[in-house]
Amino acid sequence: MAYQTFRQEYLQVPPVTRAYTTACVLTTAAVVNNKNKLSHLNSCIYLILQVWRLITNYLFFGPVGFNFLFNMIFLYRYCRMLEEGSFRGRTADFVFMFLFGGFLMTLFGLFVNLVFLGQAFTIMLVYVWSRRNPYVRMNFFGLLIFQAPFLPWVLMGFSLLLGNSIIVDLLGIAVGHIYFFLEDVFPNQPGGGRLLRTPSVLKAIFDTPEDDRNYNPLPEERPGGFAWGEGQRLGG
Repeated sequence: MAYQTFRQEYLQVPPVTRAYTTACVLTTAAVVNNKNKLSHLNSCIYLILQVWRLITNYLFFGPVGFNFLFNMIFLYRYCRMLEEGSFRGRTADFVFMFLFGGFLMTLFGLFVNLVFLGQAFTIMLVYVWSRRNPYVRMNFFGLLIFQAPFLPWVLMGFSLLLGNSIIVDLLGIAVGHIYFFLEDVFPNQPGGGRLLRTPSVLKAIFDTPEDDRNYNPLPEERPGGFAWGEGQRLGG
């Protein structure tokens, strides 16, 4: 009975969120004692021989513990809210954001000597969600109340308090801002235009045909449920 309930809940998670979070949990659990096999290296020749490292370094979140749990909750939470919110019915566009953000992070990560980029990728998702939901009011650990666009900066401050490097957070914020600017801001500026276009091959693979009567996206999930990221819409 418990298995059936878990399976039903698991299958209700939108596909990109389900696939990515599952891959992160399984990869971290499987190689927690041999993480060097997953990291990307600066050697171009080595990358050509083992291209899989470009993907797996986004799936490892460190030893299983508080930081891992914290990152997994935020990853699942904001990835799902994006997929069920502004990317509802636009799976191909969501996958393209993953690819675009991953490409920029891999490129920038070479210059700041970052090996594992999963946490930075999570911050990117949080940043994009926060900018697209500017009127949501957040409650962080019951100590701070602020508007959603400040959430990535609050998380960066929290990382600093824990003694972690803020380079990871800054990278996620930078890549998230580049995507948000190119996708949401620049097209609406005088003389602007849409520079990011999802390849048709991704649309053919991931997007559900409009005439599919069986397609019924989940209702958009309101933020809330955890004391360190709980939110409420103003006026709601």
